[in-house]
Amino acid sequence: MSSNAPHRIVFANEKGGTGKSTTAVHVAIALAYQGAKVAAIDLDPRQRTLYRYLENRTDTEQRREIELPGARFGVFTGESTDELDAMAAELSEGFDFLVFDTPGRDDPLARHVATTADTLVTPMNDSFVDFDLIGQVDAETFKVKRLSFYAELIWETRKKRAMATIREQRREMDWVVVRNRTGHVEARNMARIEQALSELSKRVGFRVSHGLSERVIYRELFPSGLTLLDKGHLGELGTSHLVARQELRGLVAALNLPMPAGRQPVPAGVAD
Repeated sequence: MSSNAPHRIVFANEKGGTGKSTTAVHVAIALAYQGAKVAAIDLDPRQRTLYRYLENRTDTEQRREIELPGARFGVFTGESTDELDAMAAELSEGFDFLVFDTPGRDDPLARHVATTADTLVTPMNDSFVDFDLIGQVDAETFKVKRLSFYAELIWETRKKRAMATIREQRREMDWVVVRNRTGHVEARNMARIEQALSELSKRVGFRVSHGLSERVIYRELFPSGLTLLDKGHLGELGTSHLVARQELRGLVAALNLPMPAGRQPVPAGVAD
């Protein structure tokens, strides 16, 4: 993969219900608002959450006769990695970012795109049920006992990518574990998770970022395909919406994605 290829952002978690698709959509739209050209592929042909969200967004544009920053999007219905790679190359040609939303289950295509990610984003709820995806902890001490199969896979991939970075002009993989719904966790359990994540991050090299704490707001926006950044089209916003928007902006900044030179952010008047 050459340095001119789009930056691949893969949202992956083999557990469902972590806010993965919601986070993927909002990050994609945030990048579009910053002037980037964004393509997105939904790898879950059954649920199609990302695809349906962006489809609803297109419908809203047509119904209201407005123009919103968005992404070129599609859903992958094939079976092989070769077919997926071909679709990805075609859909993202000339684009700055390619976003993948993967199913909330063990899936060979999800594993494939995870190993090709430039930025791998793993959303998780603040619970040891979700933590188990990346590592197992001792029941008494809450110290990390071992890596999960998934963490081992990404660790090996990152080592191979590091060795091939110069030779193949590939970017090193940046793995970011995003902690969603931290506001719903009692303090003692949160501290234990923080300790376990800190320990594991040093072993496998991921970064940790705070994510999205409130889910109801995002479920309400789904039918229209609007996001918290479309503030001029949302009506009067409550305090929870404003807080959620700040959380989203903080997450996008924490991902530290490489914005292309020469792209112009959408003017504030358009967003309003």
